[in-house]
Amino acid sequence: MSDADPNLDGPPWDEDAPDVEERDPNTDDMFGSPEPVGMREAEAAAIPVTATEPATQPAPDNGPSVHVDDGEAYTVLARKYRPRTFEDLIGQEAMVRTLTNAFATGRIAHAFMLTGVRGVGKTTTARLLARALNNETDAIDRPSLALTAHGRHDAAIMAGQHMDVMEMDAASHTGVNDIRDILESVRYAPVEARYKVYVLDEVHMLSNQAFNALLKTLEEPPPHAKFIFATTEIRKVPVTILSRCQRFDLRRVEPEILVEHLARIADREGMRIEQDALALIARAAEGSVRDGLSLLDQALVQGERGETVQTTTVRDMLGLADRTQTIALFEAIMVGRTPEALELFRTLYGYGADPVQVTNDLLEHCHAASVAKMLGPQATRLPNDQAQALTALGAVLSAGTLARVWQMLLKALDEVRRAPSPADAVEMAIVRLAYAADLPGPEEALKALRDGEPMPGGSAPRGGGGSGGGGGASAQLAARPVIAPALPDPQTFEQVVALIGEKREIGLQMDVQRYVKPVAFKPGAITYESAPGAPVDLARKLSSRLRDWTGRTWLIAANGQGGGETMIEIDRRKRGQERAEIEADPFVTAVMAAFPGAVIGEVKTIAAPVELPVIPDEATDDD
Repeated sequence: MSDADPNLDGPPWDEDAPDVEERDPNTDDMFGSPEPVGMREAEAAAIPVTATEPATQPAPDNGPSVHVDDGEAYTVLARKYRPRTFEDLIGQEAMVRTLTNAFATGRIAHAFMLTGVRGVGKTTTARLLARALNNETDAIDRPSLALTAHGRHDAAIMAGQHMDVMEMDAASHTGVNDIRDILESVRYAPVEARYKVYVLDEVHMLSNQAFNALLKTLEEPPPHAKFIFATTEIRKVPVTILSRCQRFDLRRVEPEILVEHLARIADREGMRIEQDALALIARAAEGSVRDGLSLLDQALVQGERGETVQTTTVRDMLGLADRTQTIALFEAIMVGRTPEALELFRTLYGYGADPVQVTNDLLEHCHAASVAKMLGPQATRLPNDQAQALTALGAVLSAGTLARVWQMLLKALDEVRRAPSPADAVEMAIVRLAYAADLPGPEEALKALRDGEPMPGGSAPRGGGGSGGGGGASAQLAARPVIAPALPDPQTFEQVVALIGEKREIGLQMDVQRYVKPVAFKPGAITYESAPGAPVDLARKLSSRLRDWTGRTWLIAANGQGGGETMIEIDRRKRGQERAEIEADPFVTAVMAAFPGAVIGEVKTIAAPVELPVIPDEATDDD
């Protein structure tokens, strides 16, 4: 009796049933192996086909079919676009250049130490190094960084299945026994590849005993063995291990390079995203390519295919505050406008800004203003308008004030993280900063007390009762003459120029009228474009004078972005218009025609005649 015989009589209860295949050809047999293909074909050939029933039934027409592959899992961008060659590594040109020269000259170290922050490519570089050491193709038979997709060992190494390349996570294998397994196997020659390569990730997690066990072999390894270590905490690796390795510090990827990389990947994915949104992602990634790709993966799902992902959407996704708004908040704090600063923060908080992130932004602005004060706006790596605003702020504030604000913000950041209500902690920090930002430093205060001068940077001394001791500093402050109240703030740019004239600063007034092209004005802040030939210190001098006269800090920014006309140009244009109107006057035209060769000289506005009061006649005495 054979299972392949189709003519066997079936059971009595199945005698009218049509011939069917009793075995599913896609299942395994009782011994675990699928049925031979030849047997299936033999059975298929033995099954009779009746004339009334076609061998294959046409599929019903239910409209166009859509193929949905539910079994294929989505690969995240960080894995999908992992570098496969050294040319794909971005931001690590120095390391690639050193390795290229070493492999070209045959000066290849026996141990490599790769260090850097998360996501800069340490593990990827380790795998690429393992491939390069065992690079073998029809044209290459030596260690080479010219990696191709057709290497004999590449597929197995990248899949982690090559018997001569051992990759171990030191975070989960920290003991000395794990290292002993390596030391036992390192004595034997490789089976297939050129070298035995041992890749230890997060090597700083090994115990001291494990490090000690590794020392001797690492110092004098067999010629067929290579070690590649990767770590994010290089300070936790013993010096004895570091001295036996060739160390490569993988740098953080610059924001400009990361933005270009993210833009290329978004284009390959068929998605569009605004450039400012990519800049936000690169800023949040903090130099980590993997973090940037993970955030980009999250951002791309915010928009439909064919639509552009907006910057506001990415900002909401990241929980970031608008940088221009936080710069305005920083300016309000530094000039002491506490109510405005509190309102700005509450607006940001209402839009979902994280208080910790806002405090971090204030720290970044303080740093940028300090760097711009020393190196110029280009050192901030910010957009031009933001860089110019922080540069103007740094020009007004002293280095001591910025250093003091930095220390206060660091303390505020710790308070915000630990406070039950982070938003309340930020508001209290704003009040404290706005009060203290304009106070003099200790040296300035001591000098003012010694010379009997008004306290710089602060308001008039506050009155208040005090206990005895008339010879102390309190008595000296109390004995000072009362400082005259500050002048009211000019409300227009013309009022600023008039104030300069009232103070008889003729040179400054002429410079402002000749070189300042106003862009924006509000009490306490002037933005202008400098005309050619403007003095370098014009903004600083103008800010200093206005501060002395009004008693408040003025932010003067020369950003060079499309200012209007200078006051001299405005005056010249108005006089030209007046002269044109006079020349077009019919009476003047008739006079000029009556006197050929006559020219119009200077145009003057004659003051209106003064009408004297009527003097009544002397009263007559009728008597």
